[in-house]
Amino acid sequence: MAKVSKKRKEAEAKHDLRQIYSLSDAVQVVKDITFTKFDASIDIDVRLGVDPRKANQMVRGIVTLPHGTGKVVRVLALVTPDKEEEAKAAGAEYVGLDDYIQKIKEGWTDVDVIITMPSVMPKIGALGKILGPRGLMPNPKTGTVTMEIGKAVNEVKAGKIDFKVDKYGIIHTSVARMSFSKEAILDNAREVIQTIIKLKPTAAKGTYIKSIYMSSTMSAAVQIDPKSVTL
Repeated sequence: MAKVSKKRKEAEAKHDLRQIYSLSDAVQVVKDITFTKFDASIDIDVRLGVDPRKANQMVRGIVTLPHGTGKVVRVLALVTPDKEEEAKAAGAEYVGLDDYIQKIKEGWTDVDVIITMPSVMPKIGALGKILGPRGLMPNPKTGTVTMEIGKAVNEVKAGKIDFKVDKYGIIHTSVARMSFSKEAILDNAREVIQTIIKLKPTAAKGTYIKSIYMSSTMSAAVQIDPKSVTL
């Protein structure tokens, strides 16, 4: 079992982690109870009152975080030669097509996002077993299959993320880094949660937002009152 540091014990003793906090207070608590030597990720888990097994209750969306993700996003643009300069100008780290498809077949997946064009998707389809489990498969719904390659690369670099409810009805996503100010974390988290609220399926009955928790990479989870996140 991991040893809990003295500083963390002291910090957690100042807060009742069984309490339900407002979003603003939860951000402060997470900052107070996190002691890492690296720039930890700030994550939220939102449990929804939906049945993900039913297509009409699937919740999936994209959002651009107001203050970005706080991490360098490595982009691979799988495009035809006429789109290569556009991708490079927008900041894609890797640009090409057949050579990178071959590298992926050989096991290379050292990127965070793959952006491509509709005409290229037939070639990429064969990579589904490799890219799918890693969350790298391009999808028109997330804006990663498009003819506007430069725009897509710019959006991803600026903090655009996508999220999807898992089989347990939970959306888990990172919203910031510990180095962000409290205000920046609050803005990013509010943007994600409000986007999830707007995506409520019409087929979902009863309570939609069942619970919200925030934590950092190495901290305990802090429960947030959904009513504190208003549209």
